[in-house]
Amino acid sequence: MTPPWPLELRFQKAKAELLVRFDDGHETSIPYELLRVESPSAETKGHGGDRPPPPAKKRKIGVLGAEPVGRYALRIRFDDGHDTGLFTWSYLRELGDEKISRMAAYTGRLNELGLKRE
Repeated sequence: MTPPWPLELRFQKAKAELLVRFDDGHETSIPYELLRVESPSAETKGHGGDRPPPPAKKRKIGVLGAEPVGRYALRIRFDDGHDTGLFTWSYLRELGDEKISRMAAYTGRLNELGLKRE
């Protein structure tokens, strides 16, 4: 099976989301906040078996820019200085498809730890 290939990546500042249109016709949008808190980086995923607390106060996160990494991923630069996660095309598709459940899990974990989105 061929992995999804993005035909269009559009950062929509007014909506604070990334619109992704794939070559199979699938289209999804991903909130900047979810991109930031689910960044595939050691900061958010942890080192080894340690799971760090989720990034807090990211509700109004902005995107400063993005650059392709080879032909397989995108590096997004957020306005809080974070830019180490490499978002593969498959991972962007996954985030878009699971955005509701992932946001619910994120906000639930914040609440458990007494952290805030704002």
